[in-house]
Amino acid sequence: MLPEQGTPEWRQMRCGWLGASQVHLAIARTKSGWSASRENVMAQLIVERMTGIPTEGFSSSAMEWGAATEPQARAAYAFSRDVDVQECSFIRHPTINGTGASPDGLVDKGGIEIKCPNTATHIDTLLNGTIDGKYRTQMLWQMACAGLEWVDFISFDPRLPGLEMWVMRVERDDAAIKLLEEQVTEFLLELEKRMKKLEELRA
Repeated sequence: MLPEQGTPEWRQMRCGWLGASQVHLAIARTKSGWSASRENVMAQLIVERMTGIPTEGFSSSAMEWGAATEPQARAAYAFSRDVDVQECSFIRHPTINGTGASPDGLVDKGGIEIKCPNTATHIDTLLNGTIDGKYRTQMLWQMACAGLEWVDFISFDPRLPGLEMWVMRVERDDAAIKLLEEQVTEFLLELEKRMKKLEELRA
């Protein structure tokens, strides 16, 4: 049985692997080249691979609120859509070693990505009706790893009665996924090269 998301076993399972929420950082560019975020993610994964110890991420009160509220959001979505939402573990990409995704739930041929932001952000999402590009990238990578046809983005804030939940579906885009797969493969090849050089220095 695969470990539940958020558990120490789940963190260990994905240690050294590029997750869906990191993909937008790994492929980020500036006008002059790769962004600092790419370097930071690569360094984190190198350390994890060399030590076998998952990096402890920063946790703010807002993040803790989001984690605590996520089950309520999942239940609200399931009730409103009259569907069964299956929780899942870390799903490895079928052909690219070293990367995977952890959707917040699986629904038939699709999935869900839940965000429980602060109220200001939730209101902004309600008024603008758009999804941040980094989340679209995350969802496309979930589709690539889990073979999904769509992912529903859910913004949920129970502090706003009557407007608690906003949902937008992102359909599978094979051309966009193919480009992401090429970029992630390039990132992971570079990671392997750096790992090899560092191991030689350590020998």
